[in-house]
Amino acid sequence: MKTLLLIISFLVIAGNLNAQDMRANSFSSLFSDNKANRIGDAVTILVVESSQASNNAETTSGRSSELGFGANASLGKSSVPEAKVGVGSNNEFSGSGSTKTTGLIRTKISATIDSVLDNGNLVIKGSRKITINGEEQIVKIKGIVRSADILADNSVYSYSISEAEINFEGSGIIADAQKPGWLTRFFHWIF
Repeated sequence: MKTLLLIISFLVIAGNLNAQDMRANSFSSLFSDNKANRIGDAVTILVVESSQASNNAETTSGRSSELGFGANASLGKSSVPEAKVGVGSNNEFSGSGSTKTTGLIRTKISATIDSVLDNGNLVIKGSRKITINGEEQIVKIKGIVRSADILADNSVYSYSISEAEINFEGSGIIADAQKPGWLTRFFHWIF
C-alpha cells in the first residue's frame, strides 16, 4: 500500500512539473490546426477591398419683393396727370454638386506576426516589392488580427484586420508621366 501511495504521489508531482499550456503547444498537436500564433509566424493576407461612395447636393433659393404706389386725381373738368411709382427686386440662386468614388483592390501578400498583444490579438506587418520593366510597385500592409480570424491554411481576409493600413505605391516612367509638370505645380503653388 505504501508503495502504491508513493507511486501515485510521484506521478502527481511529475505531472505538475511537466504541465503544458495548451495554447503554447497547439502548433504541435495532432488535434488542432497549425495556425500562426507566435512572433515571426507567416500569415497570407487575402486583400479583397471594395469601396464605393457618392454624394449629391442640390440647393435652390429665391427671393422676390415689390413695392408699388399709384395715384390718380382730377379737379373738376381738368385732370391732374396720373403718377405711378414702382420698385421691385428679384434674387435667385441655384447650385448643385456631386461626387462619386469607386475603388477595387484584389491581391495576396504575405506578412509576419510582429507582436502578440496581451489579449491574444496579433499585430501583423508585411510588404512586397514588384519591379517590371523599370516600374516599381510596393504594397505594404499592417494591422491587428484576432487569431480566431486566421483560417486553417494561415490566411486571413483583409476585412478581418482591424486598424488596417494598406498602401500601394508606384514609381517609374508611367508614374512620372501621370504627375503634372514642374511649371503646372508652380502655378498651383502660387494660386
